[in-house]
Amino acid sequence: MEEMKLFYAPEGRLRLTKGNRSYTDVKLAWASPLSFPDRYLAFMNGKGHEIFMVTDPRAELPTDVWEVAMREIQRRYLNGVIEKIVDAKTEFGSTYWKVLTDRGQKEFITQSLSENAQWLSPTYLLLADVDGNRYEIQNTEVLDERSRALLTVTV
Repeated sequence: MEEMKLFYAPEGRLRLTKGNRSYTDVKLAWASPLSFPDRYLAFMNGKGHEIFMVTDPRAELPTDVWEVAMREIQRRYLNGVIEKIVDAKTEFGSTYWKVLTDRGQKEFITQSLSENAQWLSPTYLLLADVDGNRYEIQNTEVLDERSRALLTVTV
């Protein structure tokens, strides 16, 4: 693999230098995060066009690049553990969520809950929004009564 450097400059903006090419706005995305976790990591430019994909990033990427990539993936994909559902409305196949997470209040949209709401156990729910971000409810039984009612009606 060509020499590669993945870094933030300015803070919060991911950049990539690969060989003699430089990319000033880089996005990382798992090609299939639920079916193949930790495999098939795509590096994309700011317009969403693939620069390259790595089948086994932990093994194929230099350690420093892997560490920056993992930090970015965790920041991008897991947007919080849902502690309370403030509101959830479904219209025309899309569900609009207002939730309180361990990272503050969030609003997001899910489509096709049959595909984007996955029960990992009888009380553990993983929601994926339209941008591929993930929200977890680690234990539905500890949610307040209103949150559980909204969840029951919605999912």
